[in-house]
Amino acid sequence: MQETLFTAPAPINQDEINGVLWKACDTFRGTIDPSEYKNYILVMLFLKYISDVWREDYERFQAEFPDSPERVARKMQFERFLIPTGADFYAIYEQRDAVNLGEIIDMALEAIERENKEKLDGVFRNISFNSEAALGKTAQRNERLKNLLNDFNVPKLNLRPSRVGSLDIIGNAYEYLIARFASDAGKKAGEFYTPPEVSELLAKLLDPQPGDRICDPACGSGSLLIKCARQVGSSNYSVWGQEANGATWALCMMNMFLHNTQTKHDQIAWGDTLQHPMLLEGNGLTRFNVVAANPPFSLDKWGAEKASADPYKRFYRGVPPKSKGDYAFITHMIETTYLDPERNGRVGVIVPHGVLFRGSSEGAIRQKLIDENLLDAVIGLPANLFFGTGIPAAILIFKRHKADDSVLFIDASRAFEPGSNQNRLRPQDIERILETYKARQTIEKYAYCASHAEIAENDYNLNIPRYVDTFEQEETIDLKAVQAEIKTLKGQLGDVEARMAAYLHELGLDS
Repeated sequence: MQETLFTAPAPINQDEINGVLWKACDTFRGTIDPSEYKNYILVMLFLKYISDVWREDYERFQAEFPDSPERVARKMQFERFLIPTGADFYAIYEQRDAVNLGEIIDMALEAIERENKEKLDGVFRNISFNSEAALGKTAQRNERLKNLLNDFNVPKLNLRPSRVGSLDIIGNAYEYLIARFASDAGKKAGEFYTPPEVSELLAKLLDPQPGDRICDPACGSGSLLIKCARQVGSSNYSVWGQEANGATWALCMMNMFLHNTQTKHDQIAWGDTLQHPMLLEGNGLTRFNVVAANPPFSLDKWGAEKASADPYKRFYRGVPPKSKGDYAFITHMIETTYLDPERNGRVGVIVPHGVLFRGSSEGAIRQKLIDENLLDAVIGLPANLFFGTGIPAAILIFKRHKADDSVLFIDASRAFEPGSNQNRLRPQDIERILETYKARQTIEKYAYCASHAEIAENDYNLNIPRYVDTFEQEETIDLKAVQAEIKTLKGQLGDVEARMAAYLHELGLDS
């Protein structure tokens, strides 16, 4: 590496880095499915960032110990990530004209993963920059990858800590890109991203505290976990998660690192939560203070045929239908909360409205959860908040060791900011939901605190309109006044028609 003195470059702001990164996406936009090209862009951002951090540290240590390469090397061993010779972004950039460019990038990522096995094991395994199926034949693939490297080599995308300042800028840029990709990806976006306003609302409702263990068993790219972690207000927490899609799991791992979230590699597992839970302690499931998730709605083929023999006995209340896995996720989440009242186990889950009223096995499970006094609140959300579906959804809050048997119903479906593609919750909408949830008071046409007896009288149906009356009385119509107005308008129309006929006659156009 060329020896240079360490100098601090000009600072960068959030809007600037977001704009440069989104422009870099032009390399793939229109040629690769948005749900796929996000992986290449986000991996390249991660590589560029750790390369810039590594280079800045190297130059700083060189300036500090100009006559001792050995001390520089020892210092570098303690940095967050180790980058082998020839594997950083700039070494790859120097080979941008190579005929095997995709292979070069893959080999560099493999070397970085191998050198940082405890942190990055498997993170780059699910993506190949040398894939003909994804990036085209050799000539086309090389051109696209060269353009991508050029896009990331611009001066404005210098991501050194002395220029970026807070690591939040990089983490926020990563989140910004994920949100933009979700907007482009349509239906597939729901597989990896929860809108930030909904994540913020769920995090605030669950109110994680210092020392809490926080888990998302369907964590996607990790946005909800990060919102929950930020809600704590300190670094005294740990986050855990599981994700079935390997590429999305890798994005989550990188997202955790870029946000400096307090977690370890083995706390974010890659696998199917319902059929193969991997967050285990001893012979049982790992337990948590807070469990939050936006699982796939009404998941088909979730493993119902094996549920009755589940080794962790999660489905003792009943087995959900094989074509609708909503209650499978709900019961899994509840069974992973702490039983100890001092640990304050609580669950927040986003569900389709069918969960509130469907019968058969789902109705039986719902009744048992209510009879066990676990359900704390049902919050109806506006339609078209989520990527991939326009249907309205609800948030269910469950708590261990509740003070009473009441369930709070909130109808927040009518308060939102309309959007061309997605609606969104505004800060005032989030705040009203939170204030109402904390107060647990009935508010006309918005909230109702129902007792267990009332819910039982409704056959354990949780459909929100059964509890929150939002009916608006229509204004009384004065039929006589309307009839008189019609008569007046007809008279005015007759006068206009007569004048029009006279004008046409004068012009000789009345034939």
